[in-house]
Amino acid sequence: MEKFDIKNPAASLKTLGIEKVKAEHWNLSPEALVQEAIRRGQGFLTESGAIAVETGEFTGRSPQDRFIVKDEETAGSIDWGPVNKPIDNQYFQQLKSKIIDYFADKEVFVRDAYVCADDQYRMSLRLVSEYPWSNQFAYNMFLRPSGEELQSFEPEWSILCAPGFKADPAVDGTRQANFAIINFSEKQIIIGGTGYTGEIKKGVFSVLNYVLPKEHGVLSMHCSANVGQKGDTAIFFGLSGTGKTTLSADPNRELIGDDEHGWSDRSVFNFEGGCYAKTIDLSEEKEPEIYHAIKHRAILENIKCYPGTRTVDFSNSEITENTRVSYPIYHIDNAIEGSQGAAPKNIFFLTCDAFGVLPPISKLTTGQAMYHFMSGYTAKVAGTEAGITEPQATFSACFGAPFMPLHPAEYAKMLGDKMEAQNVNVWLVNTGWTGGEYGTGHRIKLKYTRAMIGAALRGELEHVDYRKHDVFGLQMPTSCPGVKEEVLNPRATWADQAAYDHKANHLAELFNRNFELFADKADDSIKAAAPKVLAN
Repeated sequence: MEKFDIKNPAASLKTLGIEKVKAEHWNLSPEALVQEAIRRGQGFLTESGAIAVETGEFTGRSPQDRFIVKDEETAGSIDWGPVNKPIDNQYFQQLKSKIIDYFADKEVFVRDAYVCADDQYRMSLRLVSEYPWSNQFAYNMFLRPSGEELQSFEPEWSILCAPGFKADPAVDGTRQANFAIINFSEKQIIIGGTGYTGEIKKGVFSVLNYVLPKEHGVLSMHCSANVGQKGDTAIFFGLSGTGKTTLSADPNRELIGDDEHGWSDRSVFNFEGGCYAKTIDLSEEKEPEIYHAIKHRAILENIKCYPGTRTVDFSNSEITENTRVSYPIYHIDNAIEGSQGAAPKNIFFLTCDAFGVLPPISKLTTGQAMYHFMSGYTAKVAGTEAGITEPQATFSACFGAPFMPLHPAEYAKMLGDKMEAQNVNVWLVNTGWTGGEYGTGHRIKLKYTRAMIGAALRGELEHVDYRKHDVFGLQMPTSCPGVKEEVLNPRATWADQAAYDHKANHLAELFNRNFELFADKADDSIKAAAPKVLAN
């Protein structure tokens, strides 16, 4: 078992303005934190050895309550708007003081950690949390310093996390009682009123999405990444439901990470030291890596067990559909040591196109890659949410809009520059429908998607013939090992090809309407990649 209370002898919470607490616990082992959570009645052990906790009122992030302090540092650089909401430094200081006062009569848990697996870009963090399981989450999700490193640890950034503290919107400048606020000038994040641990993770991700591109020329990415046996790195972008986790979890390739990465001139590196996965309807058959990672040291959030047992019912959504597990990356057997790989050879944009329009795989030019990166498209299908009766397009810039402080065009330009400098292939992969839209057609077979991605990774699509999509201008291979030829051309799979043309025009209009948000800062090569609506 790891030691308790390992810290830099010179470290003090006073540097964060915290003068008084009931007790402070530094860098406790996961075992000790589990014991603390159970002792407080905040969790219980499940059959697998993982602890189960409930995050309270909030079972997901609250994007409307995430703010960035607007000051001299950020006023001209942040892409202000509904995603990046400004707040005055006065309110930040006010809330920070209130949290510090709130901590005065409480035991707090301190966690020192790193982010960014590449030492050149490594950032040090110090979390001060009210709850022991929030602290354990940071142990799981961030990079863990050695005992020797802790002896001289000095944080660059700090996070104060107080789920039990509630803001007063009338005087504190917030929308409601919960909040997550980033202050780039003071290098601090404060979180209150919510126990959802994803606010900690995504707050740090937002920081890196600002600092790494702006200060180091590193493209920060919301993606998964793996490495083949020949050392070839592949990156997978995709919104929820597109197959990002499933398709990047390849037993023949080593996992760099499942969610957040940086791409420098020399490497692709994981930001994190763990994984934070959805568990709704999880099964050993569908997601064996995640299933077997749920053991001692993992934290299950907002799950239910079968009555009278400690066996998790992964199908239960009584608390939320957004049930989650966090675990250290060493719980994954094929995770690559060091969490880094070489510059990528292939990038895959995964989309679940419920309209049945996009090809199952297509190769993108640099301009098209930048356009589709800025668009971040997928589609929700009928029945997934109340009121959705037909496919509904969803766009999230850079496949992670809620966490991107800069304008999407800045990230897209970096993507294009790195593609060309490092000769990277970018593929658009539709894991959604073919032969018609949702309700008429059918989902593209997973075995076909795996075959197409495998062929791209092995270079087998380099020398085949391609045809151009009439509306989206995408280059579609005419053949692929292990895939029927007719599958590769979506129009040919529809019984009514006039209906396909109509639906393709409809989707193109949705793309173009969405892109109007970014057009003012997009260069001509990006604009030229927009789909062309054809006359009927």
